[in-house]
Amino acid sequence: MTALSTLAPAKINLTLHVLGRRAGDGYHALESLVAFAGIGDTLTLEPGDALSLDVFGPTAGTAGPTDDNLVLRAARHLATSVPGLRVGAFKLDKRLPVAAGIGGGSSDAAAALRLLAQLNDLPLDHPAIVAAARAAGADVPVCLDPRARMMRGAGEDLGPALDLAPLPTLLINPGVPVSTAPVFKALGLQVGETLPGAEHPVVQAGLDLDGVLGAVTPARNDLEAPALTVAPIIGEALGALRDQPGCRLARMSGSGATVFAVFSDLSAAERAARAIGASRPNWWVEATTLS
Repeated sequence: MTALSTLAPAKINLTLHVLGRRAGDGYHALESLVAFAGIGDTLTLEPGDALSLDVFGPTAGTAGPTDDNLVLRAARHLATSVPGLRVGAFKLDKRLPVAAGIGGGSSDAAAALRLLAQLNDLPLDHPAIVAAARAAGADVPVCLDPRARMMRGAGEDLGPALDLAPLPTLLINPGVPVSTAPVFKALGLQVGETLPGAEHPVVQAGLDLDGVLGAVTPARNDLEAPALTVAPIIGEALGALRDQPGCRLARMSGSGATVFAVFSDLSAAERAARAIGASRPNWWVEATTLS
């Protein structure tokens, strides 16, 4: 059988409300509208007798030990649950920045599960696939079927795909890795504590660009303020986006340090990418669409 390949797209939190910290397990309860970019890592699976992973590409050096990669974690979990699972050699072309608030590792793990599902004729909603995704990490389940949707709880409660209009977007990472734990620590919620704030707006399915912006602009990312204390350069990146002609919304994704801006059209996003890239050549700057 020929090799299988899939894109592991960047996951962008258009909104991220922290409702509080759950008393039962201590996890932070979230409510977030996520969408997926047209860019990402690329994962290939060459069917074979043994499970392996080769990581290469521009950001491979910062991806951590290969044996602990989420691709292998997810694949191993699935293999223990499905006797006789066909496996093979994974090759990961790593292009997304690491520890960047855009779910790179989680999307890679979900891509591995998609390829293994395809190789073994398993549906994505197969209980073993879902369990492997949950075991690999809180963001992996939403990345299994990478389409815009609401994500709630600690990632276990997923809404239906919303079929939103493509959003012309500029993504920027200022080159500073930001781990999630220090950002949540800076948020400072105790177990059982809730975070005050307006409720998340209702996001209807099938919205056009103006409809999406109208729905998400009143919302927020509750991790943005604490992330700025961890990595102040995030504020500089947001300012660079807001200074660009045609920027309609600029916000941080996840726990940072990646920020994004939505524009009315892709040409405006690409012009902004050229301008920011020229003035800050060490930043990761990519124009794309979200959907």
